[in-house]
Parts: sequence; structure tokens; C-alpha cells
Amino acid sequence: MAKMCCLGSNNKMTMTIRETVDYLRALDFLTAQLPRESLRLFFIPSFTALSAASACAGGIDLGAQNMCWEERGQFTGEVSPLMLREVGVSIVEIGHSERRHIFGETDEMANRKVLCALSHGFTPLLCVGETAEQRACGIADEILRIQLIRGLRGVSAADAGRLVVAYEPVWAIGAGGTPAAPDYAGEKHAVLRQTLCALFGPAGAEIPLLYGGSVNLENCGPLALLPEVDGLFIGRSAWEPAGFYRIIQTVLPIFKIKNGPC
Repeated sequence: MAKMCCLGSNNKMTMTIRETVDYLRALDFLTAQLPRESLRLFFIPSFTALSAASACAGGIDLGAQNMCWEERGQFTGEVSPLMLREVGVSIVEIGHSERRHIFGETDEMANRKVLCALSHGFTPLLCVGETAEQRACGIADEILRIQLIRGLRGVSAADAGRLVVAYEPVWAIGAGGTPAAPDYAGEKHAVLRQTLCALFGPAGAEIPLLYGGSVNLENCGPLALLPEVDGLFIGRSAWEPAGFYRIIQTVLPIFKIKNGPC
């Protein structure tokens, strides 16, 4: 069976409900004929847009940008897994660098969210990545291993197949981000794969590994060619449907050759 290739985007705090609906309708129209047997196409809008988005997403999976690890309680500003289930979410993004570095989320908090997401039938999309300072100190590999080991603590090998991991170096994200060179990204994906296999055995080899961080039309092909890159988590280059579609058209043939038909 071909490994699943995943292509998606998180639009952060950028689109209104109306803009999200228009975006998804256009993207669904452009991608309607793409085979879905081994392709998972996803989009992660703001919480306020999820209900409207679920009515027009078509063949595009919807994700949430965050989730509380509790179903109910005194957690002002959080969103429950029960609420996400109501609006048709299938993916939960966990541990994004902005959640970690702006809002102080820890590996332990990410772990609780991963376990909660699995228990409610969601796909946890765990984001990991080193800062520029950690890279300069030569400890990027250790940081990635720690984030995976702590973030996936308590996940069974049987559930490992429901995970997706995104490598997003912190210095490559955002308006001032610089994309990782393919050689560097390839090295870090190899570290992540080795760690996943150490944690889960053969099941670790099947977990989709995505690269995210200033992905664009120029670098998406070289990144997709890397042996342990199974998909791309794309930022602003995917926030216009035609631009996202051009990236999809560029990388799908590459993943088809690497992984089997997408």
C-alpha cells in the first residue's frame, strides 16, 4: 500500500468566515478531479469559520488550529473536542511554534492534546521544530527528538498510524522566515523518522512526515523529492486557491514516483 501523501495549509488568523468559504469553494473546484486514494488534502481555518467551512469543504479535510485536552470545564478561551466534532473537524493541529513560543505551550501540554485527539477519533498533527538559537548551538537534533518523545508519550504503536508529524523550523515560519535548504530539511526529517521508528517500530516508518516553513512554488519540488518528506504544510503561498493548486500540481507527480499513486 502506498504511503499517504498529505498537503495542507493553516491560515492562522487571516481569513473571515466569508473569505474562508470563498477560498474552500474555489480550492475544492480546482482539486475535484484529483485522486484521493493516497492523497490527503487539508485546510485549517480559524475557529469561527469551521462551521461554515464544513458545509463547503467537499473533498478537503478540515482541521482545527488548537484544542483543549478536556471535554468540559473552566477553560475560558479554549475549545473542546466535542465542539470540534460537531463542526466536522477531522484533524487537530497541535504544538505549532506560535502556540509554543507566544502562548507558552509545553511538550507536556502537547502530549495531553495528542492523547485527547486520538481518544476522540481525530488525526493529531503534531508540529515540531527548533529555534534559530537552538540551531546555532548545534542542538537541533536533540530538540526534535525531545519534542517527539515527550509529545507522543503514551501513544501506542497501534495508534501510531493515525498520527501526522510536521517539521517546521521556527526560523523558517512567518513573514520573515527563510526556508530550510533541502539538504538541511532532509537531515532533520531523517532524525524524525529514526525517532519515530525507535518509538513505534515498523509503524513509525508509515507516519506521514510533512515539511513546513516558507514553502513556495520554487522550493516545493526539491523539498518533495527528499526521501522522508511525505507531504508539505504550506503557509501564505497556499492562501490563494490558484497558488495552492499550482503547488499541488508540481509535487503530486513527485510523490507518485516516490510513494506510489497519489
